[in-house]
Amino acid sequence: MSSSVRGCCPRFAVVGNPDNRRVASFEAAVRDAGLPPVRRVPWLQVLSGTAVFEPGETVRIDSPGEDPRVERLLRGVEDPTRVEGSARWYAGFTAAVAEVARAAEDARARVLGSAEDIAVLFDKRLCHARLADADVPVPASPTSGPPARAVEGWSDVRALMREHRMPRAFVKLAHGSSASGVLAVETAGPGRVRASTSVERDARGRLFNSLRVRRYTTEREVGAIVDALAPDGLHVERWLPKATQRGRAADLRIVVVAGRATHAVVRTSASPMTNLHLGGARGDLDEVRAAVSAAGGCWREALALCERAAACFPGTLCVGVDLLPATGWRRFAVGEVNAFGDLLPGLTGLPGGAAEGLDTYAAQVAAVMDRSGYRHAVTAR
Repeated sequence: MSSSVRGCCPRFAVVGNPDNRRVASFEAAVRDAGLPPVRRVPWLQVLSGTAVFEPGETVRIDSPGEDPRVERLLRGVEDPTRVEGSARWYAGFTAAVAEVARAAEDARARVLGSAEDIAVLFDKRLCHARLADADVPVPASPTSGPPARAVEGWSDVRALMREHRMPRAFVKLAHGSSASGVLAVETAGPGRVRASTSVERDARGRLFNSLRVRRYTTEREVGAIVDALAPDGLHVERWLPKATQRGRAADLRIVVVAGRATHAVVRTSASPMTNLHLGGARGDLDEVRAAVSAAGGCWREALALCERAAACFPGTLCVGVDLLPATGWRRFAVGEVNAFGDLLPGLTGLPGGAAEGLDTYAAQVAAVMDRSGYRHAVTAR
């Protein structure tokens, strides 16, 4: 592989779960770039206070998910499919990220994601408020303010929906991810309520994440779930009608690396949740571009909106932006910004962009190399 080298060669360390596919994908991108092997720093070491960093390292913080031992330490429950415990998880996780940042600074290593950014990204109320303050269009929400309204249970959710004339709303765990604890709630008068969610409630009232979206059709059922979730903190936002593709609700995950939108995937679903692990499917990006153009919109402006959202988190190299297209494909809003939104296997960069031919991990490696003044040929994967 031919190359021209200038500047200092980056040396990466990754804080992650060693057997996780995210870590493996990042290691492959570093290897393909001809850089030294990644040094693994397991989350278990971080949580036990034994993690160390080396001078000059570039430290990537990756998701602590998909490891039952780490989940038990952070969430305080034995079964990793349990929904409850997200507030405890958030407190433990953000404290651990802050410790990584402190240890890296002491070692004169550089971290790619700031602890302050990550703390905001993992609180939907704070993230929503930051985006709104930057004039990034987001669904209206009474729980992100100003003034922010606390939600102590189902009665508060019902009151907020009535007060803000929201017959349909998303009720989300403030610190949830991957649609954990999300309910798409519809009301139609007193006592008429239904909710779509991946939450499953057992006979003892405990909540579990399921890979199947189910529908609850009584206020008693919906209220019981919301009441069980409320102690961990809830975020409520208006349910915006989405555009459709081939009869299915559609939205997009846009990955932004170093301030530029590099990757895009369309997600379609027959349910309100488009998450791919909940039965969603990848849609056709060319069809989306054509629909936006036919509606008199501008695809580049949609990408620019995602870049504006990412700019709200200047200390973080890469985020995944959930872009919500309104019915008709002319207008867009930002639903969420994800700190670990880059797991999109097999997806390469947008045609004509800086990451064309690169996956999301290779694009991040290339961005770090560029920032460090190091030039090297990166193999398209």
